[in-house]
Amino acid sequence: MTDLSKRVALVTGGSRGIGRAVAISLAEAGAAVAVNYLERSAAAESVVKAIRGKGGTAVAVRADVSQAAEVTRMMAEVGNALGPVDVLVNNAGIGLVRTVDALTEADFDLTIAVNLKSVFLCSQAVISGMRARKWGRIVNISSGAARGAGGVGPHYNASKAGMEGMTRGYAARLVKDGITVNAVAPSLIETDMVKQGLASDASRIPLGRFGTPEECAQIVMMLVGNAYMTGQTVALSGGMSFL
Repeated sequence: MTDLSKRVALVTGGSRGIGRAVAISLAEAGAAVAVNYLERSAAAESVVKAIRGKGGTAVAVRADVSQAAEVTRMMAEVGNALGPVDVLVNNAGIGLVRTVDALTEADFDLTIAVNLKSVFLCSQAVISGMRARKWGRIVNISSGAARGAGGVGPHYNASKAGMEGMTRGYAARLVKDGITVNAVAPSLIETDMVKQGLASDASRIPLGRFGTPEECAQIVMMLVGNAYMTGQTVALSGGMSFL
């Protein structure tokens, strides 16, 4: 397992699902973990409690990561509580299921702000510190919808495709500074978004079941631990698609 005992990690949208699994995995590797949330304070605190219960260090930090001022405040809180961020996992996201005819400008703007702009804001906020320390890991949680049709809508496709483009853009520009930037693109993971109607069963998945948040966390940890891999998107789809 990667030793992160002297590292600080921040997981946006870390209160449930993939974010929760990633936060716990980072803590198990020794990182002090900041669990970001927007609305689910009790869920975020439960992640912190789970980490502390195993002897780890964690704090919950509320912030709307689609807003620059909120991100600035969040980074200051994390810095004061744990130290500068070494590992950033951009997991916060929104999946407003819309048909083409029902999709509105407001839906589109909100999706881009939460799923894509937040990656820019949070990444920009940690890059200078990572560069100064000559070490950093940024992992963006994308989706198979970045390349396939998906079940949410074209606004979601656009936000995730943009995220993967941003991943490559940052990776190319930060590689000489000891900073890697990669993405994970899961499809049909057993999270609230999937269980709430995005997919009623796993029959379309060749493997025959949904993926788990813990399996996503395994890929994140692989990317955090690998200093040679950057600018890549790792698909996790149970055999539905191949990059």
